[in-house]
Amino acid sequence: MSPQHPEQTAGPEEFDVVVVGGGPGGSTASTLVAMQGHRVLLLEKERFPRYQIGESLLPSTVHGICKLLGVTEELEKAAFMPKRGGTFRWGNNPEPWTFSFSVAANFNGPTSLAYQVERMKFDQILLDNARAKGVEVREECAVVDVVEDGDGRVGGVRFTDAQGVRREVRSRYVVDASGNKSRIQSRVGGKRHYSDFFRNIALFGYFEGGKRLPAPNRGNILCAAFDAGWFWYIPLTDDLTSVGAVLRHDALERVQGDREKALTSLIDECPIIADYLSEARRVESGPYGEIRVRKDYSYCQDTFWRPGMVLVGDAACFIDPVFSSGVHLATYSALLAARSINTALSSSIDIDETTCFQEYEARYRREYSLFHDFLVAFYDMHQDQDSYFWKAKKVTNSNTSELESFVELVGGGASQEGALIDAGSYVTRREQTFKEFSELIEAPEGGGDRDLFGSALVESVLEEGAKIQVQAALGESTDDETLTEHALVPSGDGLHWAEGF
Repeated sequence: MSPQHPEQTAGPEEFDVVVVGGGPGGSTASTLVAMQGHRVLLLEKERFPRYQIGESLLPSTVHGICKLLGVTEELEKAAFMPKRGGTFRWGNNPEPWTFSFSVAANFNGPTSLAYQVERMKFDQILLDNARAKGVEVREECAVVDVVEDGDGRVGGVRFTDAQGVRREVRSRYVVDASGNKSRIQSRVGGKRHYSDFFRNIALFGYFEGGKRLPAPNRGNILCAAFDAGWFWYIPLTDDLTSVGAVLRHDALERVQGDREKALTSLIDECPIIADYLSEARRVESGPYGEIRVRKDYSYCQDTFWRPGMVLVGDAACFIDPVFSSGVHLATYSALLAARSINTALSSSIDIDETTCFQEYEARYRREYSLFHDFLVAFYDMHQDQDSYFWKAKKVTNSNTSELESFVELVGGGASQEGALIDAGSYVTRREQTFKEFSELIEAPEGGGDRDLFGSALVESVLEEGAKIQVQAALGESTDDETLTEHALVPSGDGLHWAEGF
């Protein structure tokens, strides 16, 4: 009888890049590197298709990243629910209000639509595409640690394969795309810093027969605030709906014990969600039959890379999901990481590794910070003094404003996020954009979609996504902005860095 964990008998395999995790971030990074002719191994601990949350996409993922990956036709064939914007019962306005992606000039036309996706199907499309583009994909392989070279560089990983055999693979780069439960993210160095404010708990399940918003917004995500937090209501198909309550940390006792009773009770406390589910029935079998709990604690790692290793997606940072940023941040960071790896591995581009990955980290941190800024403004819209979600709780004796208290509570200074350190100067810099956004929210609806995308704060969130879409459509870069002293910009094909001018 073989031992429970037999050791490998052959020497380690060698690849240019090993990617840990087969979700959207891992599939994107591995595909974009393999498309440049590099040998890539992707190790995924589960067997696909597998369940995953995070079902609402943004246009930049659908029309930018997915087009670069070459999966546009597969997505169209999958017939995912079209999503043209978002609908919110939020703030002081008693009636739901809607925004549409199409009101932004950069997203006008066919690229104004995103999708609501069943992640089992969406992630399978991306993983199968990685295989088709030359990535060697091995499922049911659990990575347990990285391999360090004598000079301190990461030079591969150790993993247990589907047969329980312990193996080692060597590589020039390791990409950790294994999510918030990564077993190796700490090996990049530094610490993961959790927010003191955005420490939320999500309780969610799936329903059949729920109502839909009136056309043409029937595919919109509906987010509804109530006293204990907020609900998401995501129409995945004409009949299937993902429904979840996001609660503050001190409501933990509400999700303990009988989850069915807890979710039912929370639905009853949110009239609009109760109405939409009044004729629905909860799915009780199959992958959607479980009522799940997830701790949606926002966090950010001190550093996103070290020589030979880079974190992408949730392995590096996570932000509150109210604006469906999860898959966007995962795939966008994977694109940035692939550019850095492709450039560092290229024999014809004279840009050193440190410069490449400093550019990666600067851009990913900026995108994360933009969503953070957006959420600070958005979460400050409610006027209920008793609601933890919309006002900073008095957890300190600070004499600063509520907005400044928000910033002081979120993240911790060691994360190096500009939005999370030096709170006083941060509030001064952002005061006008917060005020502008607040006025848009509080303004009367006027009978149509609210032009939230007219605010500078929202435009800054969308700008990078629009650049990715243009690059995917035209095969050329529109990015003349440099973020580091080394002045790098995307190459024309979007898959490398080039010197800025």
